[in-house]
Amino acid sequence: MFTSDILPTRLWEYLIATILIILAPGPSVLFTIARAIAWGRASAVATVAGNALGMFLVSVLVAIGLGPLLQRSHLFYNGVQWAGGIYLMYLGYSAIKASKLDAEDMQKKEEVKPSLINSAVNGFWVGVLNPKSIVFFAAILPAFVDKDKNTITQQLLVLGLIFCLIAFISDGSYGLLAGTAREWLSSDIKRLILMRRFGGAVMIGLGLFTISSIYIFG
Repeated sequence: MFTSDILPTRLWEYLIATILIILAPGPSVLFTIARAIAWGRASAVATVAGNALGMFLVSVLVAIGLGPLLQRSHLFYNGVQWAGGIYLMYLGYSAIKASKLDAEDMQKKEEVKPSLINSAVNGFWVGVLNPKSIVFFAAILPAFVDKDKNTITQQLLVLGLIFCLIAFISDGSYGLLAGTAREWLSSDIKRLILMRRFGGAVMIGLGLFTISSIYIFG
């Protein structure tokens, strides 16, 4: 059971930021949609389950590694947020720039349908290597912890777990919807391009928020 010491006071703000970045179509969502278009809902959901486990592993490593450093150094705390915010804006710009290529990749089909276990394993590695989740855990999570408490590592772990649970629900929904509407999605590349550009714009906005929160919330 979570106690008040490990639940940040700005939890509701964190939930809003989490939902925004998860809904923005990034690498994990694109991979899930591509699987759904190619192989249907079951493969997409298996991919999402593996992806969530991969992201949770990243969140644990970030919390254990960054927690003590963030606790001791205010300069390091601000530096991490600046670096993460700038990189998040770069990812957003890259997503918009490469939106057409990403959309074309989502329409490609593999010759052999992967097993559900194989889909989960592939999803796991997408989660582990996903720049969006790494940046989010390393840069955005610290913006919502209570620095005056001696539980920064525990707070990061809780926030990371919440992120992964919401990601599983959201990405799973993407997979189910894409699997159901696979012909509609794959029939018009403009829909996929627009979705990718929207995701890029959201990431740029979150990058700006990450940097501005240093001065707004201190």
